[in-house]
Amino acid sequence: MPQSIIDAGQAKMEKAVETYKTGLQLIKTGRANPGLLNKVRVSYYGSDMPINQIATISTPEATTLMIKPFDKSILRDIEKAIATSGLGLNPQNDGQVLRIFFPPLTEAVRKDLVKEVKKQLEEAKVNIRNIRREVNEDLKDLEKESLISEDELKNRQEDCQKMTDKYIGKLEEVAKEKEKSILEF
Repeated sequence: MPQSIIDAGQAKMEKAVETYKTGLQLIKTGRANPGLLNKVRVSYYGSDMPINQIATISTPEATTLMIKPFDKSILRDIEKAIATSGLGLNPQNDGQVLRIFFPPLTEAVRKDLVKEVKKQLEEAKVNIRNIRREVNEDLKDLEKESLISEDELKNRQEDCQKMTDKYIGKLEEVAKEKEKSILEF
């Protein structure tokens, strides 16, 4: 029973790391990243669809995204969805494909983006620590109900702390990689 609590906590921590990675994809790095468009949805035959399900997204150059819809009639709809997405992207329509050019980032913009990465990192760390707290509370409840001994409680709490340290390390590694890609010229 205590192991199932630890396992559930580990699954939540894994999900928190994945959520952090997904959030970082929305931060521009000066390079074309198809992941930036993951949240953009286009109305297609009455339902909202992600762009990657109705078009091919490629990066012909490091600073260019090219979007080629499977159905040319929705080219304008995709263009409008990207322009109004709040990502600050201006697609260029040539009648066949959309191209999005990413201008080089200025030093000030790079520093702001690094600050945003660090801010999101801190939020993700807090999330991991909250999961640790929940797991420890569940373990204490088991000990109060005499389902586990005090020694086992301490051992499980140590396991939980090691798991927490591991996932915070993963978060920091992901953040380091993102910072590196932002600061790269």
